Amino acid sequence: MMNVPSEPHMDPPVGEPPIRSGDGGSRGTWPYVNIAALAICLAVNAAAVMLPLFGRDTGAISDGFDVRFKPAGYVFSIWSVIYVGLLAFAVYQVLPAQRTNRRLAAIDRPFVVSCAANAIWLVVWHALLFPATIAVMLVLLGSLITIYRRLDARRADVGAAERWCVDTTFSIYLGWIAVATLANATIVVADAGWDGGRVGEAGWAIVLLAAGAGLAAVLLNSRRDVAFAGVIVWAFAGIAVQEGGSVVARAATLAILYVVFTAVRAWWHTQRSALP
Repeated sequence: MMNVPSEPHMDPPVGEPPIRSGDGGSRGTWPYVNIAALAICLAVNAAAVMLPLFGRDTGAISDGFDVRFKPAGYVFSIWSVIYVGLLAFAVYQVLPAQRTNRRLAAIDRPFVVSCAANAIWLVVWHALLFPATIAVMLVLLGSLITIYRRLDARRADVGAAERWCVDTTFSIYLGWIAVATLANATIVVADAGWDGGRVGEAGWAIVLLAAGAGLAAVLLNSRRDVAFAGVIVWAFAGIAVQEGGSVVARAATLAILYVVFTAVRAWWHTQRSALP
């Protein structure tokens, strides 16, 4: 009797999180957990606007601080784009065809953490617990960085639907939270009574603008992430509008020009590399 050779054992690619064999190769209940987590997050956000939480308006709290790294009010409309993207992600990831999607399996847990951090941040912000806000914001930022890194490691052969509903959504979300973390930090130190020391508030605002522009440039050069860079430009334009003709406004304008220049250069290099 001939021995039929068995299929060779294939280890998952390096960095690829194995899907547990006990759930039949699927993501189990995670798609529904993600929907529940997002629903709770959106409910808390709605309560912050309609109640509002602790009787305080979200934007009015930040308006009470005279800080230099703060965009004009209209810039915060980006949350509408973010939440539409997250809703699109929630629908996409629960589709039957995505129940064995390893990219989505890799971000299930950090997505739930991001939803929890988003909701908790609103509560502590409205409660005026400013030191706690930066701690929660860092958790939110860390969870989105984890999502971003895991998605990028599995970006090959991604269809248009997944590109828009997943990759672009989390690029925009991460870009905004990166800016929001810096803005949150300036409010925390202002609440503590620090005036920027010898550098001054304007000096630190310029430092933060340079850091944001540098991060956008890195992601443009390494990952061609136009969505992330676009959010940085959007936020910095809002800071320029808020600051009028000040030195911070001029620094924000220079930062925008640098990011746009980097984007054009990255696009040009991509086009050249595609030539035969």
